[in-house]
Amino acid sequence: MATGMRRAILPSFLHRHARAGLPRGALITPALALALVLAGCGDNPAAHAAKARSAFAAQDFVTARMEALSALDSGKLPAADSQALLRLLARAQLQMGDGDGAQATLTRLEDAGGGGPAVNRMKAEAALLRGLPRQALSLLGQDGDADAWRLRAAAHQALGDNAQALSAFRQGMAAGDNVQLARDYARFLITAEDFAGADQVLAVMQRLDPKGLDTAMVEGALRVRQGQLDAAGAAYDRAIAAYPRRIEPLIERANLADMQSQLDRAIGLIGKAARLAPGDSRVLDLQVQFASEKGDWEKVRQLLAPHEVDLDPRTPNGLTYAEALLRLGHPEQARVIFARALLLSPQNPYSRMMLAEAQLATGDPGTALRTIRPLSDSLLAGQRELDLALRAARAAGDPSADALAARLRSGQWQQDQRLAADGQAALGRRDWAAAITAYTALLGNGSDPEVLKRLAVAYTSAGRHQEAIAYADRALAQAPRDPDMLHIAGLVRLNAGQDMAAAQHLLRRAVDADPANRLFRADLARAQAR
Repeated sequence: MATGMRRAILPSFLHRHARAGLPRGALITPALALALVLAGCGDNPAAHAAKARSAFAAQDFVTARMEALSALDSGKLPAADSQALLRLLARAQLQMGDGDGAQATLTRLEDAGGGGPAVNRMKAEAALLRGLPRQALSLLGQDGDADAWRLRAAAHQALGDNAQALSAFRQGMAAGDNVQLARDYARFLITAEDFAGADQVLAVMQRLDPKGLDTAMVEGALRVRQGQLDAAGAAYDRAIAAYPRRIEPLIERANLADMQSQLDRAIGLIGKAARLAPGDSRVLDLQVQFASEKGDWEKVRQLLAPHEVDLDPRTPNGLTYAEALLRLGHPEQARVIFARALLLSPQNPYSRMMLAEAQLATGDPGTALRTIRPLSDSLLAGQRELDLALRAARAAGDPSADALAARLRSGQWQQDQRLAADGQAALGRRDWAAAITAYTALLGNGSDPEVLKRLAVAYTSAGRHQEAIAYADRALAQAPRDPDMLHIAGLVRLNAGQDMAAAQHLLRRAVDADPANRLFRADLARAQAR
């Protein structure tokens, strides 16, 4: 199964606040790390403060935080120095994505007499990291600073209002030079596939901070989306060389190497990141992904076994761990995890297929056949789904085995596969007319809820709202409890701007059915904000 079926995308605002790496080989607790720092500086708060400033300048935010805390906790700094260091500490915590820590530091700063617009902006950023976009907007008030516009844009994005976010970005760019604003605006435009606009904003970043990490990272991301993979690799390589203690360029370079079918290189790069930041979840995710792509299931088990108690079976890591158990000869354990995953996310095809694999491996072919049927009966069924259904049917002595074998040999199935591939490719390149043509031909005079859903997606994306609603409602009628069908039925109404009460009701039902789904929650928030 393609890795993409298991991988989730983080909200864009959180990507901007990735944690800085720990020192190479730092398999030590925070308390021990702090003790080592204290031992290196004695009890000299001025030395700790100097090291904090130096680390912050080098974008080593973990060290900056530890050194700043050591200096502040001594209680021996002059008031003005304490305020300056509290500001630095808050900025480091924001860069690390620690909204709660930053809020506590900013409260301490205000208690010490610090304040002003810059502090308010930091409080707004902390609120965003804590999932409070409306509070962030309130804190920003009428602040016209370019950085305030950056934060407003992030708040509007969190609320699902991209039009207001775009307006905020544009007003911020007109308000003055700000590299962080330009970075976020460029990423916004890349997501919207406005590559020409993103190139213009990148030029601003290159003027303001030509050697900056953010500049290189934005260039790499843009070149990847433009298909200029060698140029993207060069940008990431520059960032790795200039910022050897930051894991972000290593992560993106590893992803790029994987994209270029250089799996061993990707594994080596993410190994370097793991030595810098052994506890970073993004690094672990890629280690697991690459090991599974290589078929190194023992490595997957070793990576995830320490986290087994906390693994959510719906997540990519939870599903990959279950597959590792299955491949390593523990089908009963795998079956339990896949069953939980499918119960929690019944629309997930990977969970359904792997549960059927586990059921077949535990000698229960009849149940395996019933589990795989929703996939193997679909017009979109591929080789793997039909092969699994055929194996289960034969093992169970089910008469459907002959029909499944005949379907695999038929010219009609091969034509359906071509149409399904054409439709998927068209959706990927946002060619809505081609997607509609392919899926309409695939549907023919038949009926398939997943194909109907994809037609609804294509029609709503093309702005043909009435057709979208009609197809979405047909899909929902065939699968009334499927969270995906509830979601698309609500989404097409939201996009059409009509029957908003029904849109909210349907989206709420989708969220209730799959509360961990970020896309569902984001679309519900957009509907509620209307």
